[in-house]
Amino acid sequence: MAEGTPKKILFIDIETVAGTGKFAELDPIWQKLWSKKAVSLSGGNEEIDAAEMYENRAAIYSEFGKVIVIGLGYFAFNEDKSVELRVTSLSSNDEHQLLTSFQKLMEQKFNQGYFLCAHNGKEFDYPYLCRRMTIHGISLPDILRLEGKKPWEVPHLDTMEMWKYGDRKSFTSLQLLTTVLGIPSPKDDIDGSMVNEVYYGTGDIDRIARYCKNDVVATAQVFLRLHQQPTIPKDKILFVDFNE
Repeated sequence: MAEGTPKKILFIDIETVAGTGKFAELDPIWQKLWSKKAVSLSGGNEEIDAAEMYENRAAIYSEFGKVIVIGLGYFAFNEDKSVELRVTSLSSNDEHQLLTSFQKLMEQKFNQGYFLCAHNGKEFDYPYLCRRMTIHGISLPDILRLEGKKPWEVPHLDTMEMWKYGDRKSFTSLQLLTTVLGIPSPKDDIDGSMVNEVYYGTGDIDRIARYCKNDVVATAQVFLRLHQQPTIPKDKILFVDFNE
């Protein structure tokens, strides 16, 4: 990698779903709270179908959703100077267990000089994880802590922010960015809009985890292209267990 390109980076992606499969399964007070949220999201439309909106959009709001998969990847540098991308995922139907495992991994393996990098991470992944961990009473790993840090001390990178080049209003999806940069995109059988349906329809969390890991790979490759670096060849992308 070129001089000045960060090497200790943990690429991350999370998959989230609504807190329950159906709006009707919510406690009445949560139904009322979501209904207010739905009206607000629809620009004040009192006729909005809160139940339908819950299934379609609740997953992206940390107060009403939960994390089911966390994908992770980092660069490993070999003695022959070749670079590998090592990728894994943590997944569980028990969010407290999942976030506890994530917290322990961060403190034990990625607590010394690492940056986090995600696509739209500053607007979604990082705050979502922080809020859900707070809800569960799990202490935040140092890599997610913001208090007491000056802006330039916060170890958070964001490939969407990099692509903006100072533009404040632009949103670019990871799929669009990989396409425009000529990065091969894995042929996933699902996309982000289908995660909630797959989870509550089939319970196939492994399928969602595979999709999540592929997004981690895509984010790492985008990061390299944005730093004018060669992407990692397929035979150097390893899906492993970080605890081994």
